[in-house]
Amino acid sequence: MNPPAAPQSRRERLRAETSAEIKDIALKLLGEGGPDAISLRAIAREMGMTAGAIYGYYENRDTLVTALITDVYGTLLDTAEAARDKVPATDPAGRIVAWGMAVRAWALANPEGFRLIYGDPVPGYRPPAEGPVAEAGHRACAALTGLVAAAWPKARKLQSATSAWSDFDPALVAQVREEFPGLPPEALALSLRVWARMHGPVSLEVYGHLGRQSRDLTALYRAELADLVRSLGL
Repeated sequence: MNPPAAPQSRRERLRAETSAEIKDIALKLLGEGGPDAISLRAIAREMGMTAGAIYGYYENRDTLVTALITDVYGTLLDTAEAARDKVPATDPAGRIVAWGMAVRAWALANPEGFRLIYGDPVPGYRPPAEGPVAEAGHRACAALTGLVAAAWPKARKLQSATSAWSDFDPALVAQVREEFPGLPPEALALSLRVWARMHGPVSLEVYGHLGRQSRDLTALYRAELADLVRSLGL
């Protein structure tokens, strides 16, 4: 049994609170002005701090963006995985629907976070090749591929298109073949299509492109997920 963590000092608590406030303001600026609006100087002005003081928390803007994406992506995946795991593993259709509905609910409650992950890229930002952002992407990929892997015994007979491993990014192929060794490339292609069908309507809704077309966007999305499940033979 691990010993209880030592309580934070007052200085540590204040630093954690300030760091969290910096992230909150960065997301607020993103929501108001788009990716270009995220800058340490702008955040410093909002907080009544000097730019130099902000640099004591984040080395540069990219370090802040990396921390933001790590937090936001992790929260989204925690939410989706928790919803999925409430449905028995013997119900792959229910787990797909639960995942999709959880992602949509989270995105509508956290539109700035959704835009940070799936919207316009922050100009000039390149996520580190290794580290928490890459790990979150791998986690998302594994979860979505796992949903399709559970459906594959019924879905495979409905797939007419053929795929080869060479059609995909080598790093993605290596990950999928390691985590799902029995899965063929056609299943990976299906995973990407399932992801597109889940996220496409959510993205349109978050960016305000569906509001005028439907009075019940929840029902519209549920219908899309139901059709997706039927297309998998579930």
